Amino acid sequence: MELSGLWLEYLPVLILLALAAAIGAGFMAAAWVLAPKDPNKEKISAYECGFNAFDDARMKFDVRFYLVSILFIIFDLEVAFLFPWIFEVNEGNIFAFWSMMVFLGVLTIGFVYEWRKGALEWE
Repeated sequence: MELSGLWLEYLPVLILLALAAAIGAGFMAAAWVLAPKDPNKEKISAYECGFNAFDDARMKFDVRFYLVSILFIIFDLEVAFLFPWIFEVNEGNIFAFWSMMVFLGVLTIGFVYEWRKGALEWE
């Protein structure tokens, strides 16, 4: 059977998908075979943000959970801005480079402010 030109173009993608599926299945099989099987009440319980999931829904909890999640979102989303910036700087756009330096400077000032105010401390 001769492969047509279209199949030859998609052959690397199909090989990659097959290889990814084989590696994924291999990792799952290895985890199933090699992982310790010693379940207890703590290991099989659901983890819900550091407090019991079966308490009253209106219970008070520390606002630091929200603070940590917001800080994570802020600093994690900044990485999304770096990807298109890399391509612009790679093409020699000096304005893109300095605008990102200003952006990262403002972000660093905010990070230092949060650090000094103790927002990152977990007493």
